[in-house]
Amino acid sequence: MSVALRKQLELKPARHETSFGPFKLLHALPWLILAAAMRVIAFGGGAVALPAIIVADISVLLAFFATAQQSIEAAGGQSSLGELTFGEQLRLSFSILWRIALVMIVAALGSAAAGYGAALHLMAGLDGMAFDQFTHPGRFWSAWIAALVLLMIVRAERDDGKIAIFPAIGEFARRGLWLGAAVIVLGLVNVALAYGQEAVRSAIWNFWQTSSATQFTKNLIYFCFIFSFAMLRLWITLTILTLGLKQSYVRAD
Repeated sequence: MSVALRKQLELKPARHETSFGPFKLLHALPWLILAAAMRVIAFGGGAVALPAIIVADISVLLAFFATAQQSIEAAGGQSSLGELTFGEQLRLSFSILWRIALVMIVAALGSAAAGYGAALHLMAGLDGMAFDQFTHPGRFWSAWIAALVLLMIVRAERDDGKIAIFPAIGEFARRGLWLGAAVIVLGLVNVALAYGQEAVRSAIWNFWQTSSATQFTKNLIYFCFIFSFAMLRLWITLTILTLGLKQSYVRAD
């Protein structure tokens, strides 16, 4: 995949790079931390909100790439995502981001025209791949967006590095039985995770109000809470979608 993507991105080969040293399960963590920081800035509004949202989405995509490589290899497949340099990963994330952004904009506008009150939340489709969405429909929407991103990555490997949204949508339709089932299962899991995360959040809030622990300890617990769920959601997302994609290939043979 790295050779094909380099042809498309017009970047020179470089040494192999990783996102977080030797800890394979934590490759996505630095990008999730950056994404969370940008989300806080974006929630503050103002002129920096849009740039912060863009950086947050790119960070989520970079975390997605890091996790996708591990998930694909764990499922018995092969991926060269880890051979891409940081610059190549950035170019790849931009190529995917603007295409997915167009899909989210069209979906949000269409939903708003149809009278759906939470249409704006559909713009958080990428963000919801790692962080909790605002609504149950949004959680299923993020599952479908994640499936599209995975298909775009997989197709790029066999199509000389070309990133295309419509062929990915078409492939999802062709593999709809297994990938569609995977998206539904993932949406249900996202809903369950939302309830679990809310329960843990409430427990932590009570701990903050009643515990005599130091502020550092409280902050550390909240840090672990936020990013444990983010990494868990990302790993579950890639595991379910990768297995669904694998089954669609196996059953088609």
